Amino acid sequence: MALLNKPRAVLALEDGTVYYGYAFGHAGRTVGEIVFNTSMTGYQEILTDPSYHGQIVTMTYPHIGNYGVSVYDMESNRPYARGFIVREFSRAASNHRANQDLQSFMEQHRIVGIEGIDTRALTRRLRTGGVVKGVIQHGDVTSEQEAELIAAAREHADIDGRDMTPEVTTPLPYARPTFKASPRVVVIDFGIKHSIVYKLEQAGAEVIVVPAQTTPAQIMALDPYGLVLSNGPGDPDGPKYAHDTVWQLLGLLPTYGICMGHQLLGLAVGGRTFKLKHGHHGANTPVKNVLTGEVEITSQNHNYAVDLESIPGGQFRATHLNLNDGTLEGMAHERYPVFSVQYHPEASPGPHDANYLFRRFIDEVNAFEGAAAVPQPRRTV
Repeated sequence: MALLNKPRAVLALEDGTVYYGYAFGHAGRTVGEIVFNTSMTGYQEILTDPSYHGQIVTMTYPHIGNYGVSVYDMESNRPYARGFIVREFSRAASNHRANQDLQSFMEQHRIVGIEGIDTRALTRRLRTGGVVKGVIQHGDVTSEQEAELIAAAREHADIDGRDMTPEVTTPLPYARPTFKASPRVVVIDFGIKHSIVYKLEQAGAEVIVVPAQTTPAQIMALDPYGLVLSNGPGDPDGPKYAHDTVWQLLGLLPTYGICMGHQLLGLAVGGRTFKLKHGHHGANTPVKNVLTGEVEITSQNHNYAVDLESIPGGQFRATHLNLNDGTLEGMAHERYPVFSVQYHPEASPGPHDANYLFRRFIDEVNAFEGAAAVPQPRRTV
């Protein structure tokens, strides 16, 4: 690689490891939790996914940036990833859909990047030791400055226990207009991706998106026939108000949880979540549908998982399992039309393996005849 004339950059981890590379993107410094993503494409969708808020993303695929950036591929109104780590960055974009190259996009949105490091070694370190916090700093640094960067990584606030949803949720409700009679679905925005709204519309819903702290009474006042709990960043144990909202609405509406929404369902009924060693981030994870025996190729982005055994009273049954590590990837309520998946069915790695989940939800919404069910009492372990 012809990197000799490029500006220098350094990546310092909280465990004391330092990687030397070259700068791209916004010239500056950033700090966050470092994760790796195994997708071969989709870097724009990754950068603009609100679930990556607070994290620096390492791409395991070595060549990034070659097809540029398209306004049609944004998953939110702006990027949320704190930083970007790649093996080889392409400043030239060859794609008839591209509106912008990745370098100018990252400069515009102040995303700090580093290239030219051994991303395989970094990924193996994360897989072996778990996620770590790190700092990307552009420019040459002295040994004293390296020590300061390592200290800054160690002192950076952990994601665990934090409620990050106020930093990503919509400030005001908004509706997606429809020109045909469609059942109304309310989506609670914990950090929603645009493609989830699109998939719901495509399945036949009228969508109203509301902020994360919207109360159950405000949601029911919208006269919905279904409820969607969106994805979002950080620790699902953080937004306690969301646990209460989901609990109060349980059984009143057909409900569909996605990623963080899946975790919030488990917590709302008295279950527990736990942090994965290095998380699931990528577009090639095999998941088994235990009801049909079929295997889906899924897109994933989460650091936490639901402990099904911790949910009291056997309220939920497993519907999907991760074939790599056996963790829970989907569940359904034993009594109510309530189900969820840990992965991202709106993404298309399969490419359409999980589209049936949106159709299933709309079928349940169409069959809904009113809020007749009453939530069962919470049980403690």
